[in-house]
Amino acid sequence: IAFKVEARGSKFFGLWIAEQLGLQGDDAETYAKEVIAANLDEPGFDDIMRKVTPDLEKKNIPYNLDDLHQKMAVCIEQAKISIMEELDS
Repeated sequence: IAFKVEARGSKFFGLWIAEQLGLQGDDAETYAKEVIAANLDEPGFDDIMRKVTPDLEKKNIPYNLDDLHQKMAVCIEQAKISIMEELDS
């Protein structure tokens, strides 16, 4: 379940970043999958941050790493809730 939570949280975060980048539809889904794949590089979420920060910089979107980590934590909580709801139904 922990792997599933982390993967879904990464997807939620990837979709949020995609929105910041102006991506929609299939492009946003593809980007979220890239974020999920980036998370497989090493434990923790630093690998995700290394994926998304250059993308934000290319689009001149200001960011703060602490804020990104905080958003990632929110996405993980959303994933936990989502998965627990699925398990309860």
